[in-house]
Amino acid sequence: MKASLFITCLCDIMSSDVGKDTVEVLEKVGCEVDFPELQTCCGQPAYNSGYLKESKESMKQMMRAFKDSEYVVGPSGSCVAMLHEYPHIFKGDPEWEEAANDLAGKSYELTQFLVDVMGITDVGSKFQGRVTYHPSCHMTRLLGVRDAPMTLLENVKGLEFVALPVKEDCCGFGGTFSVKNPVISEQMVEEKTEHVTETGAEYLVGGDMGCLMNIGGRLTRNGKPVKVLHIANILNYQ
Repeated sequence: MKASLFITCLCDIMSSDVGKDTVEVLEKVGCEVDFPELQTCCGQPAYNSGYLKESKESMKQMMRAFKDSEYVVGPSGSCVAMLHEYPHIFKGDPEWEEAANDLAGKSYELTQFLVDVMGITDVGSKFQGRVTYHPSCHMTRLLGVRDAPMTLLENVKGLEFVALPVKEDCCGFGGTFSVKNPVISEQMVEEKTEHVTETGAEYLVGGDMGCLMNIGGRLTRNGKPVKVLHIANILNYQ
């Protein structure tokens, strides 16, 4: 099975280790992974800010980059969910509608791909520690990925899982929301970190780097000793 890595902006710029771990996990389960260098931003920040015309240029570049891919796999539920918006955005466009449908139909978040496409529930990872999980909004509500991350975490040997109270609540990041509404965003992430601390977990795990950066930053500023990890880091740990 061939999979193309969709690195996403935040992983590429801020958390390259997540990209590395994503590739190694996919290779470990038998995928042949390539990296189309033409890829760029999925267009979500501009699109969510109302710049439809400008965001379409990024989207078209993404469709060009992955046109020959068998599967497209990314370590971000939010960014992959944006790819699934392309068919709606380009509906009726004679030049791009087919490409939009094609990209959306073969694009998956990492855990979704492992569990739902490959049928893998245990990647053979081992991790010692008390872990809680933050289900990011876009990943659960837009992409519909809820069970796959939990299934994989349950099969990590040595991992002690503890549920996050009020897990459905947004962390306050929301892409440009945190920039446009900093006061509200600050209160939301403060509440989220209180729930994380309440679990007594040593590690907070998630599938979207934007959320993890936001929550991790607040935990650090509040002097909380909780380490933040992307789920790919856990799945590639031995």
